[in-house]
Amino acid sequence: MSIAVRAGMNSLPVVSSSRLTGLWLSATQLVYLRGLLLALFVTRLFGMVIVPFTDTTEARYAEIARKMLETGDWITPQFAYGVPFWGKPPLHTWLSAAGMGAFGVNEFAARLPIFLLACGLLALVYFWARAEKGRDFALVGTTILASSGLFFMASAVVMTDLPLVAGTTLSMVAFWNAVQRHPRHRLWGYLFFAGIGIGLLAKGPVAIVLTVLPVGLWVILGRHRRDTLRRLPWITGLLLTFAIAAPWNIAAELKTPGFLNYFLIGEHFQRFLIPGWTGDLYGSGHVKPRGTIWLFGILAFLPWSLFFLRPIFRVRTVAAQFDADPSRWGSYLLLWTLSPLVFFTAASNIIVPYVLPALPAAALLLVQCWRDSEIPKPFVSQRLARGFKAVSGCLVAIIACAGIALAISPEFVSGKSQKELVLAVTRQ
Repeated sequence: MSIAVRAGMNSLPVVSSSRLTGLWLSATQLVYLRGLLLALFVTRLFGMVIVPFTDTTEARYAEIARKMLETGDWITPQFAYGVPFWGKPPLHTWLSAAGMGAFGVNEFAARLPIFLLACGLLALVYFWARAEKGRDFALVGTTILASSGLFFMASAVVMTDLPLVAGTTLSMVAFWNAVQRHPRHRLWGYLFFAGIGIGLLAKGPVAIVLTVLPVGLWVILGRHRRDTLRRLPWITGLLLTFAIAAPWNIAAELKTPGFLNYFLIGEHFQRFLIPGWTGDLYGSGHVKPRGTIWLFGILAFLPWSLFFLRPIFRVRTVAAQFDADPSRWGSYLLLWTLSPLVFFTAASNIIVPYVLPALPAAALLLVQCWRDSEIPKPFVSQRLARGFKAVSGCLVAIIACAGIALAISPEFVSGKSQKELVLAVTRQ
């Protein structure tokens, strides 16, 4: 698959004399990528129906959502009847409980709201990239994100991570539009603060860190800092964040005193700073050597993390493009990608999903680095393009084979689930 570099009118000349923006895709290539996205959509939808809850974390969160629906208590998630679950805010629980309320108590209904949120996140990334770099650039980046290992799995799993990423991604896109593309449209400034509020309801204060860290570094390392920050509606925006996130936190503390101390201190400081932390009321800490988050990052973005090797070998060319871009879009993506990895480097209690907030930026950054690594050549290398096609084709083949295997022999997965045992008991 050949991907040609498109000449644009708004970018500046850098290494070569050409004016370069996004990518060209032929009609055949467009059909291929759209077909790949459709295949990913269908197979993930199929998996939502056929795969029972086998992961203990997903099963636990789904059961908490079922209890919320059954008891009608939408303030306090319950680990067991009468036992509050203080480990995470309730946004994912609300979503899954609403899905089960609409479509019945089953795996598909519990996962559907998360899946729809993932589709919305992909659409947000696509339209943002299209506005900056063109349709074809956006399509390649969105396809990479949708097919990356961790995102594909998390896109329909009852967990906190996808709602968190939806909030942080909204904030990051909104900040860029508020200060770079649409500085006169205050809506983007409000969406920046709304995204933080969503992240707070999804996973708590970590949403602030994962947003403020890359944005702050990008502003500090750039120019016109005061002018940039003035483009945000700070007072009314912070009030909006407070209005989204504070009511539930206050209600939860009033209903079950001790929640804020456990959640803010235990979950957000002791969990990450104390190796083997034993204060977890609902499980145990995941002790890993410090710095393991970087290995998790490589694994989470497979198979596409391997495609960063070429830009790394041409780092001077890529860096020159980043420096010459007056908008500093590439630098923004780079800081966004690295911030979760840097933040969790010192943490010892970590799991792979902590990498997820970096993946939307990583997908676009990879496409940007591909393009920049080829300058001043007019075309991205045929070898790289063929590699993209081969890898994405193998992904679809693997996913399709897994789906067929599950359809023929569902015991491969159901054997690890207690679903049939629960059904047998409830029939008695």
